[in-house]
Amino acid sequence: MRVMVLVKASKDSEAGVMPSTDMLTKMGAYNEELVKAGVMLAMDGLHPSSKGLRMRFQGSQRTLTDGPFAETKELLAGFWIWQVRSFDEAVEWLKRAPFDGGTEIELRPIFELEDFGEAITPALREQEERLRAETANRAG
Repeated sequence: MRVMVLVKASKDSEAGVMPSTDMLTKMGAYNEELVKAGVMLAMDGLHPSSKGLRMRFQGSQRTLTDGPFAETKELLAGFWIWQVRSFDEAVEWLKRAPFDGGTEIELRPIFELEDFGEAITPALREQEERLRAETANRAG
């Protein structure tokens, strides 16, 4: 199963405060463990919301709102995508993350095609598989 690990933003991350060398070193070692274990699929940190925008969809209208966004607790500072055998395994990996100081992490399963049941037709399945293969080829 794949899971997304969502690192919630903090006042510091929203202010653009970069992690210390010590934290980067610890995170690098942790990420290396994830890669060596075959768990890591993707990872990245995100710039503060002041550098982003939100788009609201209402019928054919698109409304843009420039950042920053007020509710820090609803913002993300980074993410990982992991491939694990179970949700419990993801929880065990997450417990080892080198965070401190009230950092909040959200862990959520990623939908797989099978989760959509009969709504996924053979044509939709083929399209999804083709798009994933094309994406992997471009990334590789």
